Amino acid sequence: MSIPRLSIVATDANAIVAHAQAINGLIDGKADVAKTFTLTAGATSTVVSDNKFESGMVPVFSPTTANAAGAVATTYVSARTQGSFTLTHANTGTTDRVFLYVRLS
Repeated sequence: MSIPRLSIVATDANAIVAHAQAINGLIDGKADVAKTFTLTAGATSTVVSDNKFESGMVPVFSPTTANAAGAVATTYVSARTQGSFTLTHANTGTTDRVFLYVRLS
């Protein structure tokens, strides 16, 4: 089954193309919502800057390394603001606690 493409009727050709491409990208699963972050070594918090993050969004994260998996039990979202969120976590010297995250609203 194929998903129908959206047609937009407007007067500005460039705007029509841009909107159609954006919507078709969403249909194709290209929402640009997946990013990565690394927990800061030697600290108890990490600020993740993301210009598309909004204070009402929820970052859902998954470990991508063994050390990140070990940090899951002590890692939580402690603040959310426009453009960033803060994670509180255990203080270790480990530098490879890498996570993949998506932002949901």
